[in-house]
Formats: sequence, structure tokens, C-alpha cells
Amino acid sequence: MTNKRTHTCGELNNNNLNDKIILNGWISKVRDLGSVIFADIRDRYGKTQLVFNADIDKQSYLNAKKISLEDVVSIEGKVVLRPKDAQNPNSKTGMIDIEVIKLITYNKSVTPPFDINDRNSAMEDHRLKFRYLELRTKELQNNLIIRHKASIITRNFLSNQNFIEIETPILMKSTPEGARDFLVPSRLHKGKFYALPQSPQTYKQLLMVSGFDRYFQIVKCFRDEDFRADRQPEFTQIDIEMSFIEQTDIINLGTELVKHIWKDILNINLPQEFPVMTYENAMDDYGSDKPDLRFDMKLITLDQHIKRSGFNTFKNVLDDGGLIKAIICPNAENYSRKIIDELTDYLKTYFDVKGLAWFKVLGEKFEGGISKFFDEELQKDIIKDFNINNSDIVFVMGDKRKKTLQSMGALRLKLAERENLINENLWKPLWVVDFPLFEKENDKYFSLHHPFTSPHPNDIDLLSSEPEKIRSLGYDIVMNGYELGGGSIRIHDRKIQQTIFDILGISKDEAKEKFGFLLDAFKYGAPPHGGMAFGFDRIVMLLAGSSQIRDVIAFPKTTSATSLMDNSPSNVDKIQLDELGLDIKSD
Repeated sequence: MTNKRTHTCGELNNNNLNDKIILNGWISKVRDLGSVIFADIRDRYGKTQLVFNADIDKQSYLNAKKISLEDVVSIEGKVVLRPKDAQNPNSKTGMIDIEVIKLITYNKSVTPPFDINDRNSAMEDHRLKFRYLELRTKELQNNLIIRHKASIITRNFLSNQNFIEIETPILMKSTPEGARDFLVPSRLHKGKFYALPQSPQTYKQLLMVSGFDRYFQIVKCFRDEDFRADRQPEFTQIDIEMSFIEQTDIINLGTELVKHIWKDILNINLPQEFPVMTYENAMDDYGSDKPDLRFDMKLITLDQHIKRSGFNTFKNVLDDGGLIKAIICPNAENYSRKIIDELTDYLKTYFDVKGLAWFKVLGEKFEGGISKFFDEELQKDIIKDFNINNSDIVFVMGDKRKKTLQSMGALRLKLAERENLINENLWKPLWVVDFPLFEKENDKYFSLHHPFTSPHPNDIDLLSSEPEKIRSLGYDIVMNGYELGGGSIRIHDRKIQQTIFDILGISKDEAKEKFGFLLDAFKYGAPPHGGMAFGFDRIVMLLAGSSQIRDVIAFPKTTSATSLMDNSPSNVDKIQLDELGLDIKSD
């Protein structure tokens, strides 16, 4: 029979002096000082120090001799004031002790595989194998409490905005666009498969056709992606869709939701309005569609100055339609040739660049690197045009536009970290809008978002002539260099939708096979609509001050999509495969 607690391990204080109490929890520390034994008892609410004194209760003292770390216990005792020199006013229970008069051990623990009081005492893979123990740590418990609070705040906020939470199917039709689907074989319909949803995209659009003009859902989604750092095969979205709205309506709603979450959990007042930046400007100024605005260091364009230089390598890049970008970084003296080579190797490894050019500005003239290609007059013009200071170093990249921007965007972040330019106490949200509607690769067009994203009304005329130049009514919300969410206004005109399918090379038969149920629904009156999805895991990660998503998910997978705790994915019995009509091919 359980010895029911009267209090949790985190609530007792001076107001409880001399109270008779019962606590339940886990032993997290034991210190045997001879005639007195001190121990900490822990639950998810906090810790309380216990005192087992042979002079006060010999039996409980003798029982305490047998306890060890992570034993599950119940204690009865009296709240007493700690000696003055042992008091800790910074701890919720740091002013009091419990003089124990009764100890019950519910369950003995074997020696834990790592120190639960110190997460960093073991490698992550080892901790993931014993995730249920890692979840006893204060850090992870706090993270999951934040996650819980964020979900309640989201539901309350959206409900107050007249949204309805509607669950959509987990078993759905496979309509792969981009990432691979996780497929689920049907036992009753052998040879046929369900897919786990990458997103409830089609269903939430159908709900708009159904007349539910404001839908939301905190929903599990699944993507069978190749190795990507800090991605999970299953993740959680705050999914939103609205009818009879414009892009500004969704941006305003998303802004208010994020402001609400940050205020309620962190007591942070974000700006009344978030800055709005076009995709083109974000890439041109920061080399990223999710720029970190906590520091400046914008990219600069050197095309016109290079044309005046003697650097033929970069002139050839421009002749081939490429782009020359540069970054101005302070503290030139910090950049030895060794460090510059390390930065170059980083860009070569991850972005396949040919090299990284550079020069230092010392005494109002260029030194080192490619400085010899710039005459004195051109040097002065560059210094003046871009406000380059003495002792700055300038890194220069020339290549195809996409490669130049992406590599310089990554270099910008590397340099900011090296120079400690990032204020970790700042929150810098923004919206990025006017994304391209299509990407072009090997003369084939692909949807940057998905094929239901509406083209920008000002670019409709380009559908038949220059699709690659069309902007979309797509938008992302960004915080401190992380994408919090994204979405778009959807196509509700069947003719425009067919044109988009034609550009993407999706035949009428393929469109009917993949999306026929949605296209048929649109025949019955589809309202103008749009929406977005927030990455709930990433939001919680930022709120918790963590650096990886795994820290805010109770039972995450590794970067290779495996669970070290339960060894999934795993083999299944041949009987199960036979029932499904499946055979496993050997390699």
C-alpha cells in the first residue's frame, strides 16, 4: 500500500517548520557522516534534503544505511530549519531539512549507467539508450514542462481566435512530394499501402472546402529523409489553415501567436510587428532565407569593383553569369593563414567551393591574399564605398549565384561565432516573403514549397514565358536564424492549378491519381484560403534554450532515425510478413 505524500519535493519551506509531512520520490544523493546520514529525495517538482539521525530515530537511520542512488522511497518526518551555515536561499527548499522518522523503500535500484545529476557524464548515444533515466534529469523535465505549457498556450490562443482543432487521418494516401513517405502495408488489401502524413496539407484544404474556415491541429508528421543533422523522422507541427483571407492576415496571426508564446513562457515582449523581408533581399544581404539578425555583417556585392581589378579569375566568374560577394570582418590580426585555411576547407567540404579569397585592410591599404590585384585608387574606393575600417579582414567568394550566396551565408555565421558577435539574450524575429514558386534543375521545374502554392498575382503573366522568375505567395517566420514555420496562400482556381501541374510535368492522369480527391472537391466551390505550419519542436527548443531538437522530445530518434532504447526499427516475424503479402529482399 502506498504511503501517500502530503507534499512534493519542491514545495516545502520556512512556512512549513515543525509540520509532519510525507514525501515520495527517488534518492539522488547520499552522504554518510557517521551518526548522521544526509540524503536528497527528488521528484519532478524539486529536491529536499533528508536527515537521518541515530539519536532521533535509530530504525530509520539503520534503514538509511541500506539506501542507494535512484531507490524509490517514501519518508515521514518533521520540517526543521537548517543550521545557518548550511542554508541556501537560492534553492526553493534550501532553508529547511526533513528529520526522518520513517523510511519505506518501494523499489531498490541497480547502479545507474550514468550520473543522473550530471547529464554530461555520459555520451549522448549512451543516454539515449537509457532515455527513461535521462528524463529524470532536471533539464529534460523542465524542457517537457515547457513543451506542455506551449501546447496549452497555443490551443487557448487559437481557440480564442475562433479556430477549431480537427484531427486528420494518420493513415492516408501516398502523395510523395519532396521527402519520401513512410509506407504502411494493408493486411486487408494486400499489395496496397497507406502513407503516414508528411503534413495534413490536403486534408486541411478539404476542411476549407467543407466550410471550416479556421482550422488548427497540433499534429504528428512523418518524413523518411536521408541523414540530416537535428532532424527527426517524426515531428510535431502547429498546423493552421484559414479561408477568405490574404497573406497579411496569416502573417498577423502568426506574429501574435509567437508573441503570445514568448510572453507567457519567457516573459519576453517581442516587437509589436515583426520585420518583413523579401526572399531576394534575405539571400542578397545574408546568404540565407532564414537570416540571423542578432548581428549585422551583411554581405556586400563586389561585381563592379572586380571589373576594375586585375583579378581575372573573378572576372571570368562574372562573364559566366556568376556573382562576387564579400564579408567584412573585424579583428584582422585574429586571422592567421592557418585559420583562413581552416575556413576555406570548411567551405570546400560542405559547399564544394573552389577557394576563399581575402585581403586585410591595414594602414588604409590592402595587404595579403588577393590585394595585389587592386591598384591604390581602387583600394581607396572599396574602403570608402563599403566603410571598411582599419584592421578589418575581407573575405571574397566568386561562383555561381546559388553557391556563392549559400557558402557566404554559412561563412557569415562562422565568423560571427568566432568574433562573439551573437548576443544570446536577443530575440530577432522576422518574416521572409516572396519565395520563388519554382526551382529549376536539369531543365525540370520543381515546387519550392508544394504544387498548391499560389503564384504572386503580379507574376501570373510569367507562367507561360518565364516560370523561374515567378514569386509565390509563400512565407516563412524566422527567429534567430531558425525557421519557426512556413506556409502559403493556396491555389483555388482550377485553371491556374492545371497550369502549375503542366509546368511541373505532372500529367492529368498523374494529377488525378495523386490528388484527384482534392481536385474533385474543388469543383464544388473552394474558397480562397491559405495557412502555415509551425515547427513545434523547434519552437520549444528555442524556448528551452537548447541547441538540439532531441532535448525537447521525450523519446527521440538518432540522426539515423533509430531508437537506441527499444532498438527500432526492428525485424518482424515471417508470419506478420506473410499476412501482409510481403517478402524481404536480401542485399
